[in-house]
Amino acid sequence: MFCVKYHFKYLLLFIFLVNCQLQEPVKNHGIVFLENRSNKLVVYKTNKNDVLDIIGEPHVKSINNDDIWLYLERSLSKGKYHKLGRHTLKSNNTLVLTFDKFGILQTKKLYSKDDMERITFSAKNTENNLTKKSFVSTFLSSLREKMYGGRKKD
Repeated sequence: MFCVKYHFKYLLLFIFLVNCQLQEPVKNHGIVFLENRSNKLVVYKTNKNDVLDIIGEPHVKSINNDDIWLYLERSLSKGKYHKLGRHTLKSNNTLVLTFDKFGILQTKKLYSKDDMERITFSAKNTENNLTKKSFVSTFLSSLREKMYGGRKKD
């Protein structure tokens, strides 16, 4: 009886340790290890074909200029107990490459999560004239609000 208790405790401990993960679960989006791959690129020496071999196709090419390429990397991991298992942003990297007219790499900039937090956005709002309601629709919606506003909710 005494020996069975200890074997049961060791069995529970063994099951608990087997189910523990040594690596945290991470969800990746984009190019994995973007910073390491960007270190292989040499400014004024690497061309577009070398970039395609090292990193692959860009996620985004600039609208106005096909010589600006953007690569993205985003990693999410599960939060600790105080986050209640919600995803937390582990890394958020963006690589911006610009090429000259001959396809040679001119500049390479890697923006990390800390760089993104320093960006300030304008507080101005843009008014959209396409989705504005006409006079008739605003008048009818105000009538509907007045009609249904006086009802008692059960």
